Amino acid sequence: MYWGGNPAECHPRHFTKYALMPKSKFLPNGRKDRTVVLVDIRETKSVKAADLFLQVRPGKDFELLTILRALLKGHDVGDREIAQTGLDRAVLEDLLSRMKASKFGAIFFGMGLSMTRGKHMNSAALLTLAAELNSFTKFVAMPMRGHGNVTGADVIMRWQTGYPFGISFNRGYPRYNPGEFSTVDVLVRGDTDCAFIIGADPGATMPRPAIEHLARIPTIVLDPHVTHTSRIAKVHITTAPAGIAAPGTAYRMDEIPLPLSPAIDSPYPTDEQVIKQIRAHLEQKPNWLPDSQQTLASQV
Repeated sequence: MYWGGNPAECHPRHFTKYALMPKSKFLPNGRKDRTVVLVDIRETKSVKAADLFLQVRPGKDFELLTILRALLKGHDVGDREIAQTGLDRAVLEDLLSRMKASKFGAIFFGMGLSMTRGKHMNSAALLTLAAELNSFTKFVAMPMRGHGNVTGADVIMRWQTGYPFGISFNRGYPRYNPGEFSTVDVLVRGDTDCAFIIGADPGATMPRPAIEHLARIPTIVLDPHVTHTSRIAKVHITTAPAGIAAPGTAYRMDEIPLPLSPAIDSPYPTDEQVIKQIRAHLEQKPNWLPDSQQTLASQV
């Protein structure tokens, strides 16, 4: 199942290499042994690959997920509530019967779900649905990542803090609360007075209020290329492209680590080198840092 994503155009190899076409010991006929469901607010090119297309009304993903969870548990749901999603009861009951009868189900969800009204609540509802389906069969859920090595950032943060994203260190220890500490929410509220962006381009994808706030505050960008974000940044440091001129490790969307070996040399430093230089400079504690002022005062 793909929910709020368009893999045919955004992840073109996902169908052929991972989800639909591959043959295996348990699915020897490949595509013929699979049922593909697409949930979206409009028809995309991915519809051609789907056996079942559910066109949900814009902004009603959370309601649809909640109704599916209620029907899965045998609760009564009125036709009026179901009609608000743009679908009818027969379609939802058919979908649930297919999901419960499957041997192994996977739900891939994209930015059409996680970046619309409801945001993290939509994702939480879908993850809960996948967990509850495990009472009937094996089910998993996985986000369809939009940018390079986003999964890597989540894996490292989860390893270091126990949380994948939406983390605040303001109190000296990690606190997790998506919707409050998420990057988009912090920028839209105007809570930050400085931004340090590494290998990402939020200026091309985030809501206008977030982009406008980035343009107002000191924004530093580390990126091999000129991007929408670097154009509004106060400082843009050009770095060597990862995997081409800089070594490291990237993670696939299924969290498989892929070591990267550089094929060419670059006149530019790597992200790691730049960050280490900045950290070394900060550790010198110049006089304008609060801790340094207190140290000087105590020495006097």
